[in-house]
Amino acid sequence: KFSKELRENVLCISDKMTQQLPIKFQEHVQLTNVGINAGNIGFSTLTMESDKFICVREKVGENNQVVIIDMADPTNPIRRPITADSAIMNPSYKVIALKAGKTLQIFNIEMKTKMKAHVMVEDVIFWKWINDKSLALVTEVAVFHWSIEGDSQPQKVFDRHANLSGCQIINYRVDFHQKWLLLVGITAQTGRVVGSMQLYSMDRKVSQHIEGHAAAFSQFRVQGNKEDSTLFSFAVRSAAGGKLHIIEVGAPPAGNQPFQKKAVDIFFPPEAEQDFPVAMQVSDKMHMIFLITKCGYIHMYDLETAECIYMNRISSDTIFVTALHEATGGIIGVNRKGQVLSVSVDEDNLVPYVSNSLSKPELALRLAQRCNLSGADDLFIKQFNNLFAQGRYPEAANVAATAPKGILRTPQTIQRFQQCPVQPGSSTTPLLQYFGLLLEKGQLNKFESLELCRPVLQQNRKQLLEKWLKENKLECSEELGDLVKQMDTTLALSVYLRANAPAKVIQCFAETGQFEKIVLYAKKVGYQPDWIYLLRAVMRTNPDAGLKFATMLFQDEEKLADLRQVVNVFTEMNLVQQCTAFLLEALKENKPEEADLQTRLLEMNLLSAPQVADAIMGNQMFTHYDRASVAKLCEQVGLLQRALEHYTDLFDIKRAVVHTHLLNSEWLVNYFGTLSVDDSLECIQAMLAANIRQNLQVCVQIASKYHEQLGTQPLIDIFESFKSYEGLFYFLGSIVNFSQEEDVHFKYIQAACKTGQIKEVERICRESNCYNAEKVKTFLKEAKLNDQLPLIIVCDRFDFVHDLVLYLYRNNNQKYIEIYVQKVNPSRLPVVIGGLLDVDCSEEIIKNMIHSVKGQFSTDELVEEVEKRNRLKLLLPWLETRVHEGVDEPATHNALAKIYIDSSNNAERFLRENQFYDSKVIGKYCEKRNPHLACVAYERGLCDQELIKVCNDNSLFKSEARYLVRRRDAELWAQVLDPQNTYRRQLIDQVVQTALSETKDPDDISITVKAFMTADLPTELIELLEKIVLESSIFSDHKNLQNLLILTAIKADRSKVMEYINKLDNYDAPDIASIAINSELFEEAIVIFNKNQQYARAISVLIDNVKNLDRAYEYAEKFNIPEVWSLLGSAQLREGLMKEAVDSYIKAQDPTNYLGVIQAAQTSGMYEELVKYLSMARKKAKEPAIETELIYAYAKTDRLAELEEFLASPNHAQIQLVGDRCFDDGMYEAAKLLFNNISNFARLASTLVHLGEYQAAVDGARKANSTRTWKEVCFACVEGQEFRLAQMCGLHIVVHADELEELINFYQDRGYFEQLITLLEAALGLERAHMGMFTELAILYSKFKPAKMREHLELFWSRVNIPKVLRAAEEAHLWSELVFLYDKYEEYDNAVVAMMRHPTVSWKESLFKDIITKVANIELYYKAIQFYLDYKPMLLNDLLVVLVPRLDHTRAVNFFRKANQMPLVLPYLKSVQSQNNKAINEAVNDILIDQEDFNALRVSIDAFDNFDNISLAMRLEKHELVEFRRISAYLYKGNNRWVQSVELCKKDMLFKDAMQYACESRNTEIAEELLAWFLNEKNYECFAACLYSCYDLLRPDVIMELAWKNRIMDFAMPFFIQVMREYLTKIDRLENAEAVRKEADTEKEYNQQPLVFEGDSQQLMLTAGPAGGGYVPPPMGQMPPGAMHGAYGGFPGAPQGGMPGAMPPYMNSMPNSGYGSM
Repeated sequence: KFSKELRENVLCISDKMTQQLPIKFQEHVQLTNVGINAGNIGFSTLTMESDKFICVREKVGENNQVVIIDMADPTNPIRRPITADSAIMNPSYKVIALKAGKTLQIFNIEMKTKMKAHVMVEDVIFWKWINDKSLALVTEVAVFHWSIEGDSQPQKVFDRHANLSGCQIINYRVDFHQKWLLLVGITAQTGRVVGSMQLYSMDRKVSQHIEGHAAAFSQFRVQGNKEDSTLFSFAVRSAAGGKLHIIEVGAPPAGNQPFQKKAVDIFFPPEAEQDFPVAMQVSDKMHMIFLITKCGYIHMYDLETAECIYMNRISSDTIFVTALHEATGGIIGVNRKGQVLSVSVDEDNLVPYVSNSLSKPELALRLAQRCNLSGADDLFIKQFNNLFAQGRYPEAANVAATAPKGILRTPQTIQRFQQCPVQPGSSTTPLLQYFGLLLEKGQLNKFESLELCRPVLQQNRKQLLEKWLKENKLECSEELGDLVKQMDTTLALSVYLRANAPAKVIQCFAETGQFEKIVLYAKKVGYQPDWIYLLRAVMRTNPDAGLKFATMLFQDEEKLADLRQVVNVFTEMNLVQQCTAFLLEALKENKPEEADLQTRLLEMNLLSAPQVADAIMGNQMFTHYDRASVAKLCEQVGLLQRALEHYTDLFDIKRAVVHTHLLNSEWLVNYFGTLSVDDSLECIQAMLAANIRQNLQVCVQIASKYHEQLGTQPLIDIFESFKSYEGLFYFLGSIVNFSQEEDVHFKYIQAACKTGQIKEVERICRESNCYNAEKVKTFLKEAKLNDQLPLIIVCDRFDFVHDLVLYLYRNNNQKYIEIYVQKVNPSRLPVVIGGLLDVDCSEEIIKNMIHSVKGQFSTDELVEEVEKRNRLKLLLPWLETRVHEGVDEPATHNALAKIYIDSSNNAERFLRENQFYDSKVIGKYCEKRNPHLACVAYERGLCDQELIKVCNDNSLFKSEARYLVRRRDAELWAQVLDPQNTYRRQLIDQVVQTALSETKDPDDISITVKAFMTADLPTELIELLEKIVLESSIFSDHKNLQNLLILTAIKADRSKVMEYINKLDNYDAPDIASIAINSELFEEAIVIFNKNQQYARAISVLIDNVKNLDRAYEYAEKFNIPEVWSLLGSAQLREGLMKEAVDSYIKAQDPTNYLGVIQAAQTSGMYEELVKYLSMARKKAKEPAIETELIYAYAKTDRLAELEEFLASPNHAQIQLVGDRCFDDGMYEAAKLLFNNISNFARLASTLVHLGEYQAAVDGARKANSTRTWKEVCFACVEGQEFRLAQMCGLHIVVHADELEELINFYQDRGYFEQLITLLEAALGLERAHMGMFTELAILYSKFKPAKMREHLELFWSRVNIPKVLRAAEEAHLWSELVFLYDKYEEYDNAVVAMMRHPTVSWKESLFKDIITKVANIELYYKAIQFYLDYKPMLLNDLLVVLVPRLDHTRAVNFFRKANQMPLVLPYLKSVQSQNNKAINEAVNDILIDQEDFNALRVSIDAFDNFDNISLAMRLEKHELVEFRRISAYLYKGNNRWVQSVELCKKDMLFKDAMQYACESRNTEIAEELLAWFLNEKNYECFAACLYSCYDLLRPDVIMELAWKNRIMDFAMPFFIQVMREYLTKIDRLENAEAVRKEADTEKEYNQQPLVFEGDSQQLMLTAGPAGGGYVPPPMGQMPPGAMHGAYGGFPGAPQGGMPGAMPPYMNSMPNSGYGSM
């Protein structure tokens, strides 16, 4: 079926060769290791839309969840409780699409929001993300596209083809432009899986059915085309075989050549007859097709040629989902074991593999060229050289331009093209053709850019250069920038920026004036230029720009230059203004370390611009400068204010401060606030001494503001020392209103008087409260002012009026007395009158003065002053005049009353009629003169206490009694009736005999009686009430008085109570009876109740108070009233007379107290009597409680027949409650009837258990179906050893996890272990079996049947509580089962530890190796290694192979070295030596040395170089075997220790090695020394061979000397011949080159032919080289490496040394006899 070539390719591919493979295979994660259940890994539950996310739907218990595995962090899956039929993740973002039935929803997981939702009409059977923004939905009949943006709904795209009906849809693909759509399905037909695909064109709206299993779209640009072609690749396994087809769909883009259709066979191995393609991905990076088959084979095809590159099996399980692996351009997929695998192209090995293993060099070249891969360098170089040698320069240029990795784009290639002549029929040189191709391909490299731009700039074609730079066609370099700068600095700047040449960039910025960009650029690229040099350069040309530049240097926290150097630059050029602006910005942070700069800034401005310095200091920006120096400069330039601000020496301050006319007064006043107290006082004194007239005002302001700090007295002393009363007046005037100091006020009064400020003296004397009045009065008297008003004010305020009157009267200033009382203070008239009376002033003057001052003074005071001097009658005319004027002032009338009393002028009449006098004052005045008048005055003014006192003192009890009765004051009564009152008896007698008999007002009687009651005078009260009530009076029938009389008798004289009850009728009987009962007058109470026909209350007294039930029974028999019988029954019940009480209740027909009767019956147990009572009560009241208790009474009296009859009749009894009580009391037969009546099967079952009816109890429990009932019946059956019935009940209990523990404990406590195990085993098959059952059974097995535990765990490990069973297994020492559980519980660390601790019963090799790789604690690796060393040393290497991925090999080596077991683990060491670990390498080397295996040692050293070369060399240097010493020399050579290497070879006679190492050292001295040694040893053959090996290192003159001295010219002659030939060739070439150069110069002068580029770009004028070719030397300094050698006889590909490759043939025919010893 297959061609021979295909079979050979397949055999070649599948052959296991030792060379590297063209693919990389990687396992990213094992899903089962991250918690994914293996049962959920399948096509229907796992989706992977891209290489970023894997989405799995799981069901854990009864809960559904979706697991999202982010491949960037696969060990931390995201789990969400989501129930859905399908879930697919967005290819790029954390957006998930969910499908449940016909409902579709899209959620943003990171934002936790729902983006869209839709309900489909049809079921969606397959869906897939076609890009980041759209979903494809496939139903049974159509395909829809749904965009997640906006509010769009799913849009129908096309209908499904009929041939896909019944197929399982497995994929859906779209091309890059979404013009072509593909639906893929499979179906089973005739024993094989048939693939069906529907290809749909969006432009043509048509579908085509294709047989195929897997397909993919891709974009590919055919060589020579300008646009990508859309390719459609699909694979099919038909009955005829497998095919891969690659075709272009749609019409090719305009200008494109169509892609040639490809179809190749797909090889399926014989063992995979049913295999077929399942997935295909096309790498856009490598243009490779990755095809996955069902059996896990991968096929890799080249997209362009359809060549099969590689085929092999990568998975034994089906890879059911794949996606493109963007990171590597390969394919990633998941197989059914949960492995996430990826396969990608190995870029380093692909080309060599295709070239060597597949023997397809053309394909290898094409792959290398198309994918820019290494591995075919020699092929490209060979092809280039062949084309160049054939003169096919365009083809050679194309090869050089397209060679991968730019291997041919070198200066040598440019040089060779420069030497090429113009081809016939072409106007363009090969060099220009080469550059044209490079420009079309992309960017030129550094050398190409230089060579291209040099002629362009010579021809002034700057626009071309700009165009190429804009298109990024040139590689910018510093050399290119230097070249361009000669023409255009701005363009050069652009080149320097691209070339990252910061020094040149900054230089260009400076030259073009773009200073602001310099700092930004330097920070951006991290370059540090000489900023000071740049700043000086800028300053010379533009100081303002320099200022901006300097400011930019200090904008950030990290300063770019030294601040002081920058300032020096400004000062050197005397740029004060710019320097000031700069320093103001630079020093704004006001740092202490910048103090000198602050000082420089202020000094330079003080000397050149004082106003600027003043403004700077005014802003208070700086605080750390030299203040003394600045202060002196300020004083010199006239800035006294700033000078004072900075001076600290008092001498300097006093010198400057006296010039107040030059200072702002407000500032100066504030300035004194900064000085000390002593300094301030001295400065004030200096200012006054210097010019008192000029400075007085400022001094006053200073003193006023700071007097609190400076002290008022020192300031006063200073002003007084200069006799400046004016200053003192103004100073004190500013503070006197706020000062509390006496001296301040006194000094102010003095200063005001001395300065003539009398009005201010008056104000202070009137308003101030702080001066010493006596002192001021004395001063004012002594001052003898013309105006005495200040003195009057002081004396008036401080009560010196008497002194004032005496002073004024004696100094003949009577007018000021009148002025005082009339205008100043009329209220002081009484004192003035008293003073005038004391100086014997005439009465006429006094009367006139009194009459002149009307109503503005106190009459009381005036009367008092006159009365003290016994001159009261002096006021009578004035008083009478005031009364006639209608004055109602009490003082006036008091004075008149006193005058009338003393003169006995109708005093009592005046006292009774006058309403304005003060009763207390007049009463007091009359007490000694006339007590009766005092009583009149007191009674008029209701002066109770005063009246009582005067009556008691003068025995006026009758008047007092009458006053008290009329007064009606309870408090006053309480006072006079107090037992402490010695006059109480006399007063009571007058009240009873006189006052009450005279009154007719009942309120007087009532209040008086209440007063007697309050005073607790019952005897007196009875006496009083008998007189009022029993004797004929208007108050005899008064109810309250009758009540009061009886109550008082009850309280004071009980013998009279019965008399009063019988005599009186108008009293409150119930209340009086209650009071009598409380007073234990029971008979009186009974009389009152009988008198008022209240029989129930009467019998209550007999029962409750008299406590005589017999008398009560006789009383009830006498009146025969139901109410009375009921009360009697209650009393009998309380006394425990149950039978009598029931009889009384029956006579009363009273069921109301049924609760009490029931309780009494329960207490006494007299249920027979209770039945009687409840039977009566049931007839009277239909209460549930009555019927309930009646049922219970039947049960207690064992009347089961009556009970059944009662239950059969309608009733309201609480049967459940009675049944529970009967059950609790052990009356199970009655309880059985009751529970059966209400169908309470749960309680019935419990009752039957107590009756021993177990089978019936089980039937009842089944009907009740209650866990509690089942448990009770079960426990009873166990106690009764009815295990069959107990198991039936137990099966209903164990399904409840909460009840399981109690059931197990119950069985175990009684030792029924077998029965318990049987029960649990029977329960495992129940539908509701839960984890607790499996767990507890496992624990029971561990305790009682350990042999069955392993089988149980293997069957049900997933359903047991593993931690709990783990403890049980450990306690039972079941180590094998313990390891099994640890493994299943994923506690791999504990599993390993358990196996190592108990290896005899738990260790198994395969299990141990499987588990050890999963442990989290790496330390267990080393414990496991020690375990194997102790117990299984021969299996140690197998273990180590398993541990390799996570093992610390260095530590492992140290471990084995300490254990002295290194040879044992040599296989392991070799298996991991590929990691090139130093410890591994050294260990392997040590073992190989010990085993004397020098060949393996040499292989190890060559393959793995990470070890201590020198130490090993030194060790081997002394080895007894020559091969090891040879390896030592080899190591010395590898570490450039050529001398030691060669010396060691000489010692061991390894001549060939010695010559080889001398040649490789490239050291002439070593080579010549080796030659000399050969000569010393007379080994001339080796001498000749060394001349050949070290030809390019040896100096001909030295060789000639040695050969001549040792007479061996024959051996050296070949060397000399070659040297001569080389020299002659070089001379010939120099002569030819000189001739060519001269000829070229001549032609250049007369015949310059311009050449142009072909194509659409602008023409480039270049000067061609000599027409005849030859070497044109580059400019000075631009000679490319190796160019000189090529110009003087070299050949392409030859090494630069020239000698080994260019040795004449006869050198190869030298005799070999000299090498026998090698």
